[in-house]
Amino acid sequence: MIGHLRVKSPWSQLGLFLGLLGGAFILASFVMATVVVARGLPLNGLDKLDWSVPHTLTTMKLVQALSSVIIFLLPAIVFALITFNGKPFFFLGIRPAKPQMVLLAMLCILIAMPFVMWLGDLNQRIPLPEWMTRLEKDAGKQMSQFLKAGNSFEVAMNVFIIALLPAVCEEVCFRGVLQRIIINLTKNPWTGIIMTGVLFSAFHFQFQGFFPRMFLGIILGALYWYSGSLWTSILAHFVNNAVQVIAVSYAPEYIDKNPSLPAFAALVSGLGVMGILWLFKSYSTVTYEKVYEPDELNRSNEFLA
Repeated sequence: MIGHLRVKSPWSQLGLFLGLLGGAFILASFVMATVVVARGLPLNGLDKLDWSVPHTLTTMKLVQALSSVIIFLLPAIVFALITFNGKPFFFLGIRPAKPQMVLLAMLCILIAMPFVMWLGDLNQRIPLPEWMTRLEKDAGKQMSQFLKAGNSFEVAMNVFIIALLPAVCEEVCFRGVLQRIIINLTKNPWTGIIMTGVLFSAFHFQFQGFFPRMFLGIILGALYWYSGSLWTSILAHFVNNAVQVIAVSYAPEYIDKNPSLPAFAALVSGLGVMGILWLFKSYSTVTYEKVYEPDELNRSNEFLA
């Protein structure tokens, strides 16, 4: 039987994927510049545009949607097509998940929210250079305009652009490809999960939200690893994003600050997450050996990647 991998070395896989990411950034820059110019907006001074103008806001939402697909989803799909002998989406993790794992994944992300908010509050207390603080404030002002919604249709569009698209595209990229490569490199699932969580957060270039996003990335990585299905992390990621988008659509003051929560609530939330992940693991049949060691497909290595 022909081995399932065309690119066998994890270092070669990493180099290939990083090259594809770089190419995706260049392509996305070209596409987004073309859209901006075609919509009659200036390329110079995009950061100074008035996002309260409907035409400008619509254009930036289109740019946001395109960037998610081109930067995150496209290189992951091309990577899978190059690396695997057949069934590329299966090897990206697009495979069925146990129903109880799907429900637990969504419950886990909801229970994690108080701890994430507490981490966010701690993160915002860390002193940052003036230029970082200025970038965060500018991004917050833009996002407040981005998330303004005058009716239910606009809220639904925001959920699609800011919650659903990033959940699908980022999970395929970070968990479906990058985490899988890093686990293979380190030979340790949790090392790969944590490292990917750090990179996932760093990639967003939002310094005041680094630690809560890293924590969420680690949870999403664990959900994917133990379920063997990307649908668990995609749905959990979507729930996390959608709750926040809907909440700040009606309470925009929380775009750039976290609600104050007592430490006890964060403690209960953290313990709840640990309990759900323990239960999640008890349903799992995934092992490192099943995923990485065999080179041929058979009934015992259904998680092969």
